[in-house]
Amino acid sequence: MSLLSSLTGPADLRALRPDQLPVLAGEIRDALVAAVAKTGGHLGPNLGAVELTIAVHRVFESPREPVIFDTGHQAYVHKLLTGRQDGFAQLRQRDGLSGYPSRAESEHDWVENSHASTSLSYADGLAKAFAVRGDVRPVVAVIGDGALTGGMAWEALNNIAAAQDRPVVIVVNDNGRSYSPTIGGVADALATLRLRPGYEEALAAVRQALHRAPVVGTKLYDALHAIKKGLKDVLAPQGMFEDLGMKYVGPVDGHDVEMMESALRRARSFGGPVIVHAVTTKGFGYPPAETDTIDAWHSTGVFEPDSGLSSAAKGPEWTDVFADELVRIGTERSDVVAITAAMLHPTGLAPFAERFPERTYDVGIAEQHALTSAAGLAMGGLHPVVAIYSTFLNRAFDQLLMDVALHGQPVTLVLDRAGVTGSDGASHNGMWDMSICSIVPGLQLAAPRDEATMREALRESVQVSDGPTVIRFPKGALPPEVPAIERRGRVDVLRRGASPEVLLVAVGSLVPMCLAVAERAADHGIEVTVVDPRWVMPVADELVTLAGEHRLVVTVEDGGRAGGVGTLLSQALQDADCDVPVRTLGLPQQFFEHGSRGQVLADVGLTEQDVARRIVEWAARVADRAAGQSESAEVEGQQQ
Repeated sequence: MSLLSSLTGPADLRALRPDQLPVLAGEIRDALVAAVAKTGGHLGPNLGAVELTIAVHRVFESPREPVIFDTGHQAYVHKLLTGRQDGFAQLRQRDGLSGYPSRAESEHDWVENSHASTSLSYADGLAKAFAVRGDVRPVVAVIGDGALTGGMAWEALNNIAAAQDRPVVIVVNDNGRSYSPTIGGVADALATLRLRPGYEEALAAVRQALHRAPVVGTKLYDALHAIKKGLKDVLAPQGMFEDLGMKYVGPVDGHDVEMMESALRRARSFGGPVIVHAVTTKGFGYPPAETDTIDAWHSTGVFEPDSGLSSAAKGPEWTDVFADELVRIGTERSDVVAITAAMLHPTGLAPFAERFPERTYDVGIAEQHALTSAAGLAMGGLHPVVAIYSTFLNRAFDQLLMDVALHGQPVTLVLDRAGVTGSDGASHNGMWDMSICSIVPGLQLAAPRDEATMREALRESVQVSDGPTVIRFPKGALPPEVPAIERRGRVDVLRRGASPEVLLVAVGSLVPMCLAVAERAADHGIEVTVVDPRWVMPVADELVTLAGEHRLVVTVEDGGRAGGVGTLLSQALQDADCDVPVRTLGLPQQFFEHGSRGQVLADVGLTEQDVARRIVEWAARVADRAAGQSESAEVEGQQQ
């Protein structure tokens, strides 16, 4: 039996001999590569956190002593060490393990954090709760992979440092990266720490000198203290932590379990807030990941474990089209600049950065700062394009509303992974963006349906000069091009029914399904006209006119129903005193279990069969109601 398979939880891990731990680490890496090769997932971050996680679970007694991972994508090893080996082969699959910490899976998962820079705030709150209850136990937060570039982490540090009697151990997993090499002043300081390992020895010498010095008054004490502080700042800038009142241990080799355990035990025994600085290598132990200069295999699809070669054929994707068109626009317009929040390659900005490095800004994992900085760039006469995943727009809503929209600044947000993403679970479904954006005054939002409308929408957005624009598109391959048979204003008519019975408003990536739905409905004698609004916010006057010409309007969108396209169109029709009934099909406002995109859409009835069935049923009711009203009117006329 392998060491890994013999473990049922952290207690078994703590019983292992130190000489067994390198063997266990190798088995864990083999298990990681074998599982992620079949399912895809976050491989690089976990390969780099193997020894670190082993050490954490040997020193601290999870689940009683909470261990919180930030971001949660580096918690695969934690899952393997806490009794979840059986489900690991189905990682990120329906009925398998989540790709992030999950409270439903295990008592060892205190939070389900998969958005960066949050772990320290959770840890601060837990430590305060334990203190109020008189419960003395440490809280551990494992942060890194770029998360210290997020401002929220530093807000939490300020609070954690304020209470010297609350035992919070912060393990900085310093691999110099988030998705790509980490950008910013904090990253530079941590890099300097990696190159200055001699601080502890030098500081010990200063302490010895202080103990030998005769007590001759405060002046000598102040002078010696100043020497100590100056030496500290020269040899290692960990003063940025110690000046907050945080004790600092490190740098420590994060791939040496013995050294990590020693550092963590010292931190645990201190009884107050401590930073343990572990230096690791993302992708460690798997050559294809270690040698990948782009993102060290931060996130992978399916691949061959022996060679590291992708085993899935890949065609052009939505992100590729955005990347190409933005470079073309940048060539034509020198005022267009690009902003990324530590996701240059995943969001498609790498080609623009390569062509126009002086016009590309990586702000780190700091979406709030990205939006307000973009507002400043716009105030300075430029047109910023901010490319982020849809789910991360949630973090920057206040900045979008009050810093960009309130000032009427021309900032374009490009939201990748919009709609249901599925396998990454509830936190990563991009289902909130239209609900959020619908309440922002002056905002215009486009949901392109194919490559041509994607390119068109991006060009139209950078022409807007008086407010924010948003373009959203899903994860994955491009659908076939769907040409319009007519354009009314911004609205494309894609299919025209023989009679004005049902108007089907298809949003973005759901257009192909809606066209198939219309054919199914036609087989049941229901005439359906299909339109694509393209720019779904604000509602176009032409769409209101088209809706008023039909007996029933059905909207289909892959965003939340509350505040979505259907809600907006219903309100616009009310404002126009138009009483045509509207039925909205979208995502209910809830958190969905992880699974494929198709599985999640099927769960909520957004399939071709389900939508067609409901349209046929609704159309029949409208027809029956109209017939009943006509019959009542005829009877009333006869009575008169």
